[in-house]
Amino acid sequence: MSAPESSEATTATAADDATPAEGTAVEGETPRRGLKRSTKIGLAVIVVLALLAAAAFTINYFVNSSKFVSTDNAQVDGTQIPIVAPAAGTLVGWRGATGAVLQRDQLVGRVQVQGAYVQPQLPIRAPAAGVVANSDTTEGAYVTAGAQLAIAYDPNNVYVTARVDETDVGDVAVNQPVDFTVDAYPGRTFHGTVREIQGGAAAVFSPFPQSNSGGNFQKVTQVIPVRIGIDDMQGLDLIPGMNVTVDIRKPGD
Repeated sequence: MSAPESSEATTATAADDATPAEGTAVEGETPRRGLKRSTKIGLAVIVVLALLAAAAFTINYFVNSSKFVSTDNAQVDGTQIPIVAPAAGTLVGWRGATGAVLQRDQLVGRVQVQGAYVQPQLPIRAPAAGVVANSDTTEGAYVTAGAQLAIAYDPNNVYVTARVDETDVGDVAVNQPVDFTVDAYPGRTFHGTVREIQGGAAAVFSPFPQSNSGGNFQKVTQVIPVRIGIDDMQGLDLIPGMNVTVDIRKPGD
């Protein structure tokens, strides 16, 4: 072998010796460590449990949707009893604070009519028995004739108003049984019955009903108010305004 060939062979051999064997850590490099067997098993269990939970939720959703018309757009409601001023003047002797229990024809306060010589005081009486839910005035305030001073409701005549999507209201009928929960009482399930289905969408009776006369009208799903009677209040105070989740059982289920 010639001298040049011998030199090249020697160089190649040195290069091969300098190359680390496969799987051997290079000096200065942190060796990679694979996941432990227990860690792999733990991750696999977590993934399986997540898939099972998702499957259970999906099945439960479709089963419930096939048996119930559900909505969380619902509140405890009651017949409002407005208390109004009989005349314009200064409010005196006001007893209509929020939470006050009133009887029919009970004196709630008086309005002192302003006059040059005589300043008569006209009585303000409760039109029906109830509990004051909202008071809009205070002692000594000036009020105008017919102004609403407070709103009361009868605690023995409360109900639930559920707003059902117009696409689902066809599955709702009077006398259908209802299960509902109240956010204020977690873990409690109440029962009721559909008493009335309003003959119009809620938006029609709002102070500012929608109109499609403009060119930028966007169609949205309307809701139909459904009144639900409460079978048993379970000795709890169901106050108008409390949030409710409603499940109305479909016919035939």
